[in-house]
Amino acid sequence: MLLAVEGAVRGSLRCPVCGAPLDDVADGSGGFVCTGVDCATVFPGVDGIPILINEGRSVFSRGDFLSRRRTYFEPRGDLLERVERILPELQRPKGKRRFDQLVELLLERAPRPLVLVVGGGVEGRGIDRLLQAVPPIVLVETDVSLGPRTTAVVDAHDIPFADDTFDGVVAQAVLEHVLDPVRVVSEIHRVLKPGGVVYAQTPFMQQVHGGAYDYTRYTLLGHRRLFNAFEEVDSGAGNGPGAALAWSWQYFLLSFATAKIPRAALRAVAKLSAFWLKYVDVYLERKPGALDAATGFYFIGSKSETRLPDRELVKQYRGGLTG
Repeated sequence: MLLAVEGAVRGSLRCPVCGAPLDDVADGSGGFVCTGVDCATVFPGVDGIPILINEGRSVFSRGDFLSRRRTYFEPRGDLLERVERILPELQRPKGKRRFDQLVELLLERAPRPLVLVVGGGVEGRGIDRLLQAVPPIVLVETDVSLGPRTTAVVDAHDIPFADDTFDGVVAQAVLEHVLDPVRVVSEIHRVLKPGGVVYAQTPFMQQVHGGAYDYTRYTLLGHRRLFNAFEEVDSGAGNGPGAALAWSWQYFLLSFATAKIPRAALRAVAKLSAFWLKYVDVYLERKPGALDAATGFYFIGSKSETRLPDRELVKQYRGGLTG
């Protein structure tokens, strides 16, 4: 439950519609009601999880969650899930070093950092580094689905917290799934304390993986411009051209089928025939050209009061197209 995470979170809750403070709903559902006289919106709870959605600016409604409609995650079934787990991955897990860097930055800022996880309904790769950190890092895990780790249903276009609340924000594999990434990053900037740290990872050369909720891709410089109100600490490729090629091969095969079982079989063929390409990236990722063909990019930065000028942005190109 959200209130069980940290007392400071309760005092920072704000209405995603008007920005006024929220009061508890007396029915014990975990919901809240806006204290704004001209708003007074009621945000219900489901299993103690508050549904803090601004319906006027979201593709989701509070009713979606009250009726437990599948909003993003579509289970494949136990058998298919077990098969998926034994098949080789198309890309190498590479987040540990970056999350260790994030942990270090957070613990430099505060003895008990408060971190908002956007899209944290399930445990993302590398998040275990935050969960195991000593001293502890307090996570507020939000999502637009009722996942196993969701403490509040939140549409990141209207983050329901006051300005300067969090020491850090994590948005891993999220920004491709929002309609207005610029607004979402602006909201992330708003809820971060001065100098607060953001970690984001967003795809570039990956096919659609969120169905109707997949909208955007970024080059390295496009991703940097999205975070131009942050001072860069580190950035680079998530996985390289080999993994990107493997993804393309998989989706080429998937194009031949629409039914669940044939697609699962084709996905297995793709993984068994192309998983080795990710190991080529051990060599390729040291090449500048890999930044022009990577699966995606990560960015670690701290909240700034100035913006990176576009002329300076252009000078930061590090790819291989120099001729």
